[in-house]
Amino acid sequence: MILSAIAAAATNRVIGHNGCLPWSIPEDMEYFKAKTKGHIIIMGRKTFESFGGKLLPNRLHVILTMQKDFSFPGTYVFHEIRQTLRFCSARVSDWNDEVFVIGGAEIYSLFLPYTKRIYLTEIEEAFEGDTYFPEFDRSVFKEQSRERRSGPPPFSFVLYERFEP
Repeated sequence: MILSAIAAAATNRVIGHNGCLPWSIPEDMEYFKAKTKGHIIIMGRKTFESFGGKLLPNRLHVILTMQKDFSFPGTYVFHEIRQTLRFCSARVSDWNDEVFVIGGAEIYSLFLPYTKRIYLTEIEEAFEGDTYFPEFDRSVFKEQSRERRSGPPPFSFVLYERFEP
């Protein structure tokens, strides 16, 4: 199993504001769909609720939450990170080998030590927000590719991969 994070972040690391994206970049939404389609996706409860009670098509939804009574049809809910990782590892044979962490901020931080790849849409502008992508060690995660787009706002699709000496 390859654990990857996928996110879009502004220059000030903002990824959200009041439970929503603070920008509209249709090409980034298409990128997210193309990368995660056919994969297991891991998210927190609040990120799932930001979908408006809808499942994203052709993906296995795994939710990590501290709310013991949370459930939603068509999702798998866990309360511990190790449980979540074991479940995903056991299910990748039915899906693609790459499992995506899709948010929010706390979930990204929890899974970062286990993350092999980061697909980060780097938006070349600062935005107001209340949710941030975690800092990550650029000596551990090396940039593998960068595809710049003119926007607006200008942005780049960047792939970082964990460097293992």
